[in-house]
Amino acid sequence: MAARLKEFYCKNVVPALTKEFGYKNVMAVPKLEKIAVNIGLGEATQNAKLMDGAVNELGQIAGQRPVITKARKSIAAFKLREGMSIGCMVTLRGDRMYEFFDRLVNVALPRVRDFRGVSTKSFDGRGNYTLGIKEQLIFPEIDYAKVEKTKGMNISITTTARTDAEGVALLKAMGMPFRQ
Repeated sequence: MAARLKEFYCKNVVPALTKEFGYKNVMAVPKLEKIAVNIGLGEATQNAKLMDGAVNELGQIAGQRPVITKARKSIAAFKLREGMSIGCMVTLRGDRMYEFFDRLVNVALPRVRDFRGVSTKSFDGRGNYTLGIKEQLIFPEIDYAKVEKTKGMNISITTTARTDAEGVALLKAMGMPFRQ
């Protein structure tokens, strides 16, 4: 069974974007390419147990096992040595990516306190969007009782859009709640 959002994209978003930007070819219509979710844990240098919790939580949120990222070079001021584990990340593509985006937009983001929408200024000039989240508790998969420390995460949504205007139109059509 294909993801619900993928069907919505094919039936509703593609015709809407084709009409708005006047694409001649269906393949020219921008689409989601991948979503990268990243948790950076600088505190893991002092407490190695934090990493296990972060890996488990990111695995529950993404539905896929995360990769542990290691420090590329030593920084004495941060008590950091090369090769130390300092974060974890996961890259989602295909149906898993659509499922995650669906949950992010319809379940997680509305649970943020005082939520008025996400900023339209976080595009990179090439139609890709990055979003920072302050705590992982907005995802319903996370059990509040088992969390020892709230961790933030970066969510980067890579699209095939060429410009920011196309990227905004794509994400808005797919249900991303932008600030007015």
